[in-house]
Amino acid sequence: MPEAAPAEVTVALDGADGCIADARAQTSKFLTRVQGEYGLPVSARAMDLGQLVVSELVTNALKYAPGPVLLQLRITDAMLEIEVWDTDPTLPLARAADAGRVGQHGLEIVMAVVQGIEVRREPVGKRITARLALFDDPQQEVPF
Repeated sequence: MPEAAPAEVTVALDGADGCIADARAQTSKFLTRVQGEYGLPVSARAMDLGQLVVSELVTNALKYAPGPVLLQLRITDAMLEIEVWDTDPTLPLARAADAGRVGQHGLEIVMAVVQGIEVRREPVGKRITARLALFDDPQQEVPF
């Protein structure tokens, strides 16, 4: 990819009505842009799962952390990296499976569909980074 136009976008979210839907829309727009500008083969599955992961991570950040949330999307190799930063330093934990539990399955869902996840404290708050394959065939070569 050209250095002048990195495949990266950062979105500040304030928790206003519609900001989770906006985060999903920004994800779709970003992936559509990298398909067109860089010729990356983003699968329909990656498009759908990218929006799902963004929705789950942003929803949790807005629900549990006071203050703003930052969503950063970037392409690294053949992966979509989704980073969500919030102001709460408490690291999330996936809960044990419980078919009777209603809600609080977001992190479990994310962990089930991504190729990697990292959670780390920051000087202020925490950052969660999830990595999702752009295309379904792991043997497919990146065209750059």
